[in-house]
Amino acid sequence: MINKDSVESAYCFLHQKYRVYEFSNSETQRDDIEFAIASYVNDMNKELYAHLAKGRKEFLCNHTTFAADMQEAINELELRL
Repeated sequence: MINKDSVESAYCFLHQKYRVYEFSNSETQRDDIEFAIASYVNDMNKELYAHLAKGRKEFLCNHTTFAADMQEAINELELRL
């Protein structure tokens, strides 16, 4: 079940991390944020992650698509608030 608390928690965490990621010039900092998000994904509500990922196994965990995945996830979560 996807409850409001899990949506709010995910939105706050992803939104905060993405704002830093978006404006960071430090590759180390950006890598640390990607690692933090991947760790968060492992513990987040599984149904919520499945909804956001839409069948993509590496959603929010792939370096190549990370920025686009973050924007998509934040937009989707915002709609659910």
